[in-house]
Amino acid sequence: MKVKDSVVFITGANRGLGLAFAKAAVAAGARKVYAAARDPKSITLAGVHPIALDVTRPEQVEAAARECGDVTLLINNAGISRGVNLLDTADAFELARAEFETNFFGPWAVSRAFAPALKSNGGGAIVNVLSILSWLSLPGAATYSASKSAAWSLSNGLRNALREQGTQVLSLHVAFMDTDMTSKVPGPKASPDDVVAQTLAALEAGQFEVLADALTRQVKQGLSTDTPPYAAS
Repeated sequence: MKVKDSVVFITGANRGLGLAFAKAAVAAGARKVYAAARDPKSITLAGVHPIALDVTRPEQVEAAARECGDVTLLINNAGISRGVNLLDTADAFELARAEFETNFFGPWAVSRAFAPALKSNGGGAIVNVLSILSWLSLPGAATYSASKSAAWSLSNGLRNALREQGTQVLSLHVAFMDTDMTSKVPGPKASPDDVVAQTLAALEAGQFEVLADALTRQVKQGLSTDTPPYAAS
């Protein structure tokens, strides 16, 4: 699909990658851009329509879908990480459940709510923001990794479920980006603007997956080897 003249809805659009998506959609000539966040007052980008949305609250998801029935491109970007290890004891389950509510059930609920509108508007597309951690589990992010692995499976399932109505589903996998979430992580980081540019180009080319940096491509390629990266010590 083409971004120009599309109607775009972006979750978690107040900062980081979501904000980069909003800026790019406006620059690409989208007819309308809905920028969703828990606090719509945090949306300050000119030329977008702020929407109040906590993806973990079903009533807000349904209200957004009713209000924004002209959407043709949905970008499920909202995500959280709580830094939980699998053997942590204090609040581990509670924190992991919060990650799954936002990272898995959130995009599922939003995609399901907007699917009828996408169908009515010609099919359109969904972009799900995933991670290199869909395939890896790192110390300090084990439950986040599990939620993103589940979201990868969700994306593949949505692609099958929405194929008949002509909705394209694109999964974005990326390692570390220069955003607030990774501000304390050392090492090189991808530019959100570059990741967005790759994603929108892949969307317009009809692709189903974006591997946005060299490390992500290396890990994906290694999944079919005798010593896949998720099994490395």
